[in-house]
Amino acid sequence: MINVVDDILFPEGRPKLKEDPIILKTTREIETLREANRIVANILQKLGEVVTPGITTGELDKIACAMIRNAGAKPAFKGYRMSNRRPYPACICSSVNEQVVHGIPGSRVLREGDIVGVDVGVVFKGFVGDAARTYPVGSISEEAKRLLTATEESLYKGIEQARIGNRLQQISAAVQKHVESHGFAVVRDFVGHGVGRKMHEPPQIPNYTGVGGNPRLEVGMTLALEPMVNQGSWRVKLLDDEWTAVTADGKLSAHFEHSIAITEDGPYILSML
Repeated sequence: MINVVDDILFPEGRPKLKEDPIILKTTREIETLREANRIVANILQKLGEVVTPGITTGELDKIACAMIRNAGAKPAFKGYRMSNRRPYPACICSSVNEQVVHGIPGSRVLREGDIVGVDVGVVFKGFVGDAARTYPVGSISEEAKRLLTATEESLYKGIEQARIGNRLQQISAAVQKHVESHGFAVVRDFVGHGVGRKMHEPPQIPNYTGVGGNPRLEVGMTLALEPMVNQGSWRVKLLDDEWTAVTADGKLSAHFEHSIAITEDGPYILSML
């Protein structure tokens, strides 16, 4: 059974009309966030190297779990609960082709021409690292390449707007404009979020304008920006595993994410090597 997503399913779901205050971070806290996110960046780099035809998503998860443990961190996703849904069972999310986000790793074998979005979260010294990339599996179609390129570019367009004095929705507008200029659609049901001691903090950060709050950006804000972009319609459905979201029309979806901090010198990408 597949259910249409028509309400907030996750903390990073559709923006709420009213949110708790944004938690500003000290310089020391931002540096600890940087340490956590460096672990994530190392894992994503390694997984990008091993994503090849024939590997399973479960094998990717085993590699990530081992790297998290060896770094002295804990997986942020494993055991995560939402409402009355079962706890999330893995260290990473692995979303293949039409899967948008929160795909559960397992026995699925990656095939030539697939794309796979990998989202990694860790807890280190009490702070969360969170980032995602979508990888090609072997040789992919030109349309899939366009989707991946436009999605990653839109993330950096959003990051460029993450400066003191700008408004939150300037980030949203930059992402949406770039995505739609390439003929793709931003997902409405899942959005970015603040990040810190908790995986999901205020503010929620849509990848489209006209919804949610629009606070002015200031030093100490730490944000996880994550465009989720569909080849066709923006609409998504939820599988009956209670986690995996897929495109409603069965077309491809891509996901890129960086955690960043707002500083006097501009956006500081925490999840980059």
